[in-house]
Amino acid sequence: MDFIGSLGFSVATFAYFAFFLLLAVIRKKSFIAIQITFVSLVSIVACAIAALQVKFGFSLKNVLIAENLKLLSYLMLLVNARIGISSFSNFFNNKSCLKYTIVGVSLSLGAWYLTESSGAGNHYLFLLFLVLNLAVIVALEQLYRNSIAKVKWALWPMVIGIGTICVVDFVIFAQAAMLGQLDFDFWYARGYIIAVGVPFFLITSRRVKDWQVDVFISRDVVFYSSMLFIAGSYLLVLATAGYVINWIGGEWGGVFSIAFAALGIAVLIALLLTERLRREVKVFITKHFFANKYDYRVEWLKSLEQLAIRDNNNFYSSALNIICSSMNIHRGLMVKCLGNESFKLLADKEFDTKDLELSKLRVIAEYCDRTRWIVDIREYRFIEDSYPQLDLDIDFFQEQRIDVVIPIISAGKLYGLFLLSRGDDTNLLNWEDRDLLFAITKQLSHYLSLNEANIELSESKQFEAFHRMSAFLVHDLKNVQAQLALINSNAEKHRNNPAFIDDVFETVESATERLDKVLTQLRNKQVPETHDKFIASFDVINQVVSQRNVNKPRVHAEINRELVSYVNEELISVLNHLVQNAQEASEDGDEVTLTAAEVDGCLQISVIDKGCGMNELFIKQRLFKPFDTTKGNAGMGIGAYEAKQFAEGLGGELTVHSVENEGSTFKLTIPIKNN
Repeated sequence: MDFIGSLGFSVATFAYFAFFLLLAVIRKKSFIAIQITFVSLVSIVACAIAALQVKFGFSLKNVLIAENLKLLSYLMLLVNARIGISSFSNFFNNKSCLKYTIVGVSLSLGAWYLTESSGAGNHYLFLLFLVLNLAVIVALEQLYRNSIAKVKWALWPMVIGIGTICVVDFVIFAQAAMLGQLDFDFWYARGYIIAVGVPFFLITSRRVKDWQVDVFISRDVVFYSSMLFIAGSYLLVLATAGYVINWIGGEWGGVFSIAFAALGIAVLIALLLTERLRREVKVFITKHFFANKYDYRVEWLKSLEQLAIRDNNNFYSSALNIICSSMNIHRGLMVKCLGNESFKLLADKEFDTKDLELSKLRVIAEYCDRTRWIVDIREYRFIEDSYPQLDLDIDFFQEQRIDVVIPIISAGKLYGLFLLSRGDDTNLLNWEDRDLLFAITKQLSHYLSLNEANIELSESKQFEAFHRMSAFLVHDLKNVQAQLALINSNAEKHRNNPAFIDDVFETVESATERLDKVLTQLRNKQVPETHDKFIASFDVINQVVSQRNVNKPRVHAEINRELVSYVNEELISVLNHLVQNAQEASEDGDEVTLTAAEVDGCLQISVIDKGCGMNELFIKQRLFKPFDTTKGNAGMGIGAYEAKQFAEGLGGELTVHSVENEGSTFKLTIPIKNN
């Protein structure tokens, strides 16, 4: 039997020696290649010492020293392969490498110290090798799972080779830790297993170019690694407990330790197969050691992009499509909660709503309003007390195939519900799914509120436009009524005056034009925009003066007869309002002056009065504000506003200079059109 064991370790020594020669021939100079060479040298020494120990029977501790160094070199190699250290200086400056080195060396020194000082045999060394083999297995598994597909193809032979050796060693030293001694049947077979694993290591060393592996970290990788580490740690505790039982149990200690080990392994298997434990471990790892499952930046930009191309005719459908696409769902509903505990269907997607009884949503709506929770109907069915104090008519949700209910909270109140069907996806919502849905739903609640506010604002603007049109029409009718009233008041005195008769006809003609304009506005239901009918500015000034001189004070025009620029016809109405305001602000004995001149390609018209004037605060805050008047029921408050809008609409401006009790000057500057 000793011969078989010695032969096995000799074969392993020869295999590692051949591996070393191949590495020497290749002469790779990278740091990782130097580490592989060192690993092969240490393995040669360890296997050679093991072969000699079996042959000559000297102390096993000599073998364990070499095995200790070999496992540490394996661990450092795998850690470096994952991190990608390029030199010795970088190796010692890297925190991860330094941490693994310090922990590994400290554990080794501690175990050897306890072994030599306690007199407990090799028990502490067996525990040390359990820990180191477990660490190598975890590092090997992380390196493989973190690697991209093309690197996995290169790594899998090494995973099989080193993994098999370490798993066998783990079993050997676990049994030794429990029983207090090695099982030499396993020990002798170990040499052959090491020899078989070397060619796999060689294949990987040839496949990986410079050992520059591209790796990425995934949640599943760390989850399985963590579960493997938890299982290994549990077995270490189990082995320690078995040793204690075996030590205090006397002649029955072996039986009790075996029974305890069997029971402990059964418990471990049961725990590892428990879905709840696995789910809780995975959530803990993901929450505390990783970035989120979803790239929220990408999800946010995707949602914004979908909002940008929304259906303007139905923003409710757009919101439903966005929440469905976030979870890759193809079927859903959106309902609005009304104040009388009833519901209104806003949008549906591939949903048969003909026999849908929305009243059955009352219970879940009250629950969502109270808790603000997303309800996973499958979780409610299969996990008891997952939603405390919620009593649903589960048949309704199963018939309609509603799997997820998401509350829409707007302004602190329940606005409505998204009801989604996940189809063949049987996975329950996890905390990251819920966080994503909460974030998107919150954004959509603002989106819905904004669009509904826009609709209300549009309706308000329609009413505002109607009222504004009414005010302008009343303003024009008031002016017509004032002109006609002036004719009546002067009729008895000037009835036989030919000049008065001519003025009457001009006034009636002007009133007719104004009334025609009013009728046009009523037919079109809007205030007409300024149009492009142009007349000579000289004629405009004279016409305004003639129309306004029927009232007092008299209007005096200072205008160059050679002024032949052409201006928009709407200027007549604007100047009428400005001159009227100047007359109403002045005493009957005062005079209102109307001047016009061309300056820098613009027509400047000034309306000057010596009336009561205005203070600066009034000019800034009230003068150009529509429907704000100081004349009480006699004014509409739109004359100055209309003049300013007219000037700015043509690219001009209206400026005001006024001093209280001294008078005001309104200067209207507009581009001119030469004929």
